[in-house]
Formats: sequence, structure tokens, C-alpha cells
Amino acid sequence: MLSNKNVVIFSVFVAGLCSLVYELLISTTASYFLGDSVQQFSITIGLYLASMGLGSYISRFIKTKLLRSFVVVEILLGLIGGLAVPLLYLAYAYGTVFWPVVVGLIMVIGALTGLEIPLLTRIMDGEESLDVNLANILSFDYLGALLATLAFPFVLLPVLGTFRASLTLGLFNLVVGLVNLWWFADRLERRSQWQGYALSAGTAVLLGGLLAASGPIMDRWSNDVYEDRVVYREQTPYQKIVMTRWQEDLRLFLNGNLQFSSLDEPRYHEPLVHVPMAQVQAPRRVLILGGGDGLAAREVLKYESVEEVVIVDLDPKMFEIARTHTALTRLNDRSLHSPRVRTVAQDAFVFLEETDRRFDVILADLPDPNNVSLARLYSRTFYGLVRTHLTGQGVFVAQSTSPYFAREAFWTIHETIGAADFPHTYPFHVNVPSFGEWGFVLAAERPLDPDAAGPSVDTRYLNAAILPGLFHFPKDLRPDTDHQPSTLDRPRVLDAYLDGWRYWN
Repeated sequence: MLSNKNVVIFSVFVAGLCSLVYELLISTTASYFLGDSVQQFSITIGLYLASMGLGSYISRFIKTKLLRSFVVVEILLGLIGGLAVPLLYLAYAYGTVFWPVVVGLIMVIGALTGLEIPLLTRIMDGEESLDVNLANILSFDYLGALLATLAFPFVLLPVLGTFRASLTLGLFNLVVGLVNLWWFADRLERRSQWQGYALSAGTAVLLGGLLAASGPIMDRWSNDVYEDRVVYREQTPYQKIVMTRWQEDLRLFLNGNLQFSSLDEPRYHEPLVHVPMAQVQAPRRVLILGGGDGLAAREVLKYESVEEVVIVDLDPKMFEIARTHTALTRLNDRSLHSPRVRTVAQDAFVFLEETDRRFDVILADLPDPNNVSLARLYSRTFYGLVRTHLTGQGVFVAQSTSPYFAREAFWTIHETIGAADFPHTYPFHVNVPSFGEWGFVLAAERPLDPDAAGPSVDTRYLNAAILPGLFHFPKDLRPDTDHQPSTLDRPRVLDAYLDGWRYWN
């Protein structure tokens, strides 16, 4: 049976859920655009809690018309929280005020959230004792927060994406305001009731309209940001995948970061694959960490001696796209359809911890270390795991970001691989027009002669004549200081990477 107590419990439960999801959406969106998820989430948590305290303090100055104030707070939360992600997309695409908008949204949502519990507690004064009221309100508020942390990664983000989730949660917040407006109507003046209904209706129309038009809006925004026509876009539980096309140039972006351009990707994938493959006589088993697009596998499959290629990529959706999207299957030569290829949708670190298999060649075709989660895949521990899964004559290579744009990060990776008990390391680089100067580190437990062995298969770019030049670094690409290895506890590569790319971004 509906009662004042039940309405309040419903209100705090939904309000707690919505408010926390808003902050998660802001942090996630900021991480997509700026990288370094730890920094974004840390700033969000700190500002959010401080702003909640500010909101609670402000509530002491609201002496009358408590219910009307609470309804207004819920409508404002629905409006501002619902528009949070659209505003961030707008700020990033069309201006230079992204950070002020992030901070402003966090603080306003936090302050409004801080007003909710004091107002509801005072509204319920007289219904039950203060200790019972606080116990009920706080417990269901925290329960709503718990549901938010579960719903966000497993339901909201993969099903709706950040843009639609923000608008949907805004409508949920409006429902809280409307329920209270209707249930406690006898405590409000008629004028306040109609004002509340009118404000709610206007907000609902705005959020609902944006939600209905979210597809065209995102298409327009994507086209503005990515310049070329967007031919595929999907938010998965792990990342935002976008593919664009302009004439013959197909490009893949993960979380806004370019992964390849079809015009020059052989300049990246051929050195990544053929430099290490040429160092192993008749390689039979090859492990690719990352590379879910199938382009590295395309090059590996050119070797008739290869019996098995295992590709480990975190996101199963990437494998699906590489198998089914016509433009990508044309580019990767349907490599993921080969009976010699086995795909594993798993974290690379976890895979190496759990498998006992050894490989002749291991290729780390991983995204750049622009957040803590990725930086662990550039740690001494990770490279140590890689080493234990190589055969006696095995060879390892890691894509290692740009030695020009992020020189300190590149040489930190080189030092880290050496610190993982690889006695022989060979850094090399290549110019990829879409990326600029790009670097790799070749490693083995035996001495190699990598600049003397050209590819034994057909290639578009790499040949024996240019190999020696790949292993020579001009003065402005060489290290100018000593570097310490990156570890799980001290992800030095992350700081070096962000510092290096900060200027260029």
C-alpha cells in the first residue's frame, strides 16, 4: 500500500541511482576524450563529494516550502544530469572549454544531490522519529548507489551508450519529482503545483526530443569530430568503436584514438609482423595480443609454416566486426575466417596468467598506454609473463608508441622489456604518415640479427633494403636520460606517455 514513507523510499532510491550514474557518465566521457581514467575518476569523486557537502550546507538556508524545493531540485537534476553528456560532446567538438564544463557539471550535480537527503528528512519530520527517518533515507540512498555501480557497466553503457544513458536517467529523475508533486499535492499551493508540472513537462519534452533524435545527433557529431563519414559506430562495455571512410581510406578509432588508416597500415603491420617472424625458422605457433581487427593476422598467415594463430583481444565485438563488416574483411583478407586462426575474447594479462602454452612468436599489438588499465600491459610483470610463454627460439615484439611524440614513453617501454629478463632488445622505428614516427621493440633470450633478414613473403612496404635503417635512430629520437622500468605499482610509462602527447594533443 502506497504511503508517505514508501514514496520517500522510492525517491531516495532512484535519486541515489541517478546521481551516481551522472558522475560515472561524466568521468567515462572525460576519459574517452582525454585518456587517463584514474585521473578523471579521482577528480570526479573528490569534486562530487565536496559538492554534496556544499549542497547539504546550503540546505540549512531553506526554511520554508521544503517540498517545492525538493521538486525543483529533482527537476534541475533531471535537466542538468540528462544534458550532461550532450553538453560534454558539444564542449569537446565545438570549443576549448571542455574542462570547465566537466568541473561545472560535477559540482552542480553534486550540490543538488547534497540537497536531497536533508530536504527529504525534514519533509518527513513528524512522520517518524529522526533516527528512523535517517536510517530509511540513507540506507535506500546507498542501495540506489550500489545498483548504479552495477547497472552502469553491465546495462546502461553497453545497451544505451553514454549519450542516451544520460538523457534516459534525466527522465528518471523527472519521474521522482513528478511522483512527489502528485503524492504531496495537498502540501503545495495550486500555483506551485502547476509551475512544477509545467517545468517538468518542458524538461521532459527537451530530454525526450533529444533522446528521440539521438541517432542523427550522434551521426552529425561523429562526422564533425571524425571529419570523414562514419560508417560504423558502437559503444561496447569496453570501448567506443568508430569506423570512418573517405573514398578508399578506411579508419578505425577506439575511444577516439586512431588505430589504423587503410592507406598506410602496411607500414605499421608489416614491420610489426615480419621483423620478428624473419628471426624464427619455420614458425608454427604465433600469439597476437590485441589485433582484433585481423590486420596483423593477415600478415602472419602469409607464412605457410604457421599452423596456429591465437588472437587475444578484450572486446568480442571487435572480432565480430572484423569477421562481418565488408570494408574490414576486404582489408584483412578475411583472416579471422581462416581455420588456422583462433580468437580469444579475454584480457591479455589474464590470458597469459592462465595459459601454459608456448609460442614461437608473440606480437603485442596493443593500444597505447594512455590509462592505468592499459599501462599494466606495458609493465615489467606483463613482459615477464610474455617471456615465459616463448619457446626456446621464440621472439617477441611490442608496438611501443611514437619515439618522436612520446620519446620518454618509448624508451621507458624499451627499458621495461629489458628489465623483464630479456637479455637482447632491439628498438626500431618506421614512419607511418597517419601517425608519424612510430616505434617497436624486438626482444629475445638469444642474440638476433634483425636488420639482416628481410621478409620472405610478399609485402607492400617492407623489404631487405630498408631494414637496416629501421634500427638506426637520429639524435632527436634517442634517449637523453636514463629510464626506469614501468611496474604495476609504479606505471611510469603512463606518466611519460601523457606528458609526451600532452603538447601534441
